[in-house]
Amino acid sequence: MGPALKASSIKGALIWVVMLICSITLCISLTIATLQDIRAEKKNLSEQLYSYAAIIAFNAVSSIEIDDSEIEDRRLASFAAESRLHNIHIYKLQENGELSFFASYNRRDVGPYPTQFNKAEQYQNATIGDGVMELTKKIQSDGKLLGYVYIRASLEELSRYVQNRVLFDILIALCSLIGAFVIATRLQRRFTQPLYSLLTLVQKVSKEKDYQIRVPAMEITEFHNLGRAVNTMLDRTEQQITKLRSAESEIRQLNQDLEQKITDRTQALKTSNQDLLNTLSTLHQYQNQIVETEKMASLGQMVAGVAHEVNTPIGLGVTASTLMQDKLAEIQKAFDEKKLTSNQLAKFLGESAENLGIIYRNLERAANLIRSFKQVAVDQSNDNRRYFNMHQLLNEVVLSLRPNLKKTQHQVILNCDQQLEFESKPGPISQILINLIMNSLIHAFENKEQGTMTISVTLANSRCYLHYQDNGSGVPENIRKRIFDPFVTTKRGEGGSGLGMHLVYNLVTQALNGKIQLESALDHGIDIQIDFPVIPK
Repeated sequence: MGPALKASSIKGALIWVVMLICSITLCISLTIATLQDIRAEKKNLSEQLYSYAAIIAFNAVSSIEIDDSEIEDRRLASFAAESRLHNIHIYKLQENGELSFFASYNRRDVGPYPTQFNKAEQYQNATIGDGVMELTKKIQSDGKLLGYVYIRASLEELSRYVQNRVLFDILIALCSLIGAFVIATRLQRRFTQPLYSLLTLVQKVSKEKDYQIRVPAMEITEFHNLGRAVNTMLDRTEQQITKLRSAESEIRQLNQDLEQKITDRTQALKTSNQDLLNTLSTLHQYQNQIVETEKMASLGQMVAGVAHEVNTPIGLGVTASTLMQDKLAEIQKAFDEKKLTSNQLAKFLGESAENLGIIYRNLERAANLIRSFKQVAVDQSNDNRRYFNMHQLLNEVVLSLRPNLKKTQHQVILNCDQQLEFESKPGPISQILINLIMNSLIHAFENKEQGTMTISVTLANSRCYLHYQDNGSGVPENIRKRIFDPFVTTKRGEGGSGLGMHLVYNLVTQALNGKIQLESALDHGIDIQIDFPVIPK
């Protein structure tokens, strides 16, 4: 005799299913929301520190130029109201290339912090460690490096926010699960009570053989229909009883034949089911293979693109460093043999400066490429919305690109009302304009000495319409159809990453919730239409 089948009740199963679904949903949603909030808080703190550093660097230019540290000390003292700022240092670049301490601010309950000369370059990207966030920013004037600003801020408020958020999420989860349990209990009662009544009636009919009993009407439609079906069955059973008594032998024979047919059909059905299961298993195997193949193909394309773009600047940096190492060995040998001349030393210093410049430029280029690849993988949207002047924003973008524009005879023409103001996200808009202008400088005007880029902005029906044009070389037909795809470039191996227009597309459609359309032909320039919703002032 086989083992007894372990039975389970609908009551318990219904409660457990509801509680399990609620628990999984709550855990996933609360975890995602909490992680996003924590990430947003870290990002906000980093952006605020960058803003402070930019303000301090801008104000410190005049103080460093006149060599008056007292003025800067008084300015830095104004940051005492910001409790998160522990230490602020300003380092001045001496004529010999070394850094020296210029001015500082130290929170009273924290005290002075050692100088970080050797980490001035390392902390230009915000770094988190030991409960603090640190960053540095260059102090420049007309492209000349004057020094660095170093900021050290506490993460205590962020830690408290994380703890409070976790406790709040746990409280919400407990309340939700209690509510779900109460609702599931009431729900199972509503469904199981009619079922128990029907089960009791069927057991009574089975025990007493009284087929005149009928199921009463029920409130739930499905159970009501089931009751009507049971009543119909009882009616027909009652009618058949008399016929069964008069033709018992015939029915037995029919039952035997029916049992044989059922056995044959059951066996055939088992065979068909087994064949179906085998086919389904094979299909799943092929499906999994196809999915894995697609994943590996996509991964291969991404790795190939990243490796190709990053390998060139790194290779140039390695070559320059190797050459510099060889030159250093020659100088060391001449020095040890006391044959070192001033001409040799001057030549070595010149070549060293050139090689270090090559290494720095290529490493910086590799870092920029990696940041660009990282930006493609994450959401480009920025939730910081504010009212701003669009004409002023355009001027700031053109000003920020002045080092690139002043090397050429190209010009940027702005057609925008000087009083145009609205609420939107200036960060993505600036990044879009910078990418479009740099794209024109690199690609459109490659073989043209004097080019024109025109940016026109209008406002209508609570939407901003941004029109960008250039009179450059245009885009080939085979590239234009996939211009917004990642790693599409005509400069493969020449410094082009193929991510600029893809980033523009993501910023327009995701960060600004807008639309973008591009028209271009060879030797006829490029025409880009962008529109996105705004709130007029």
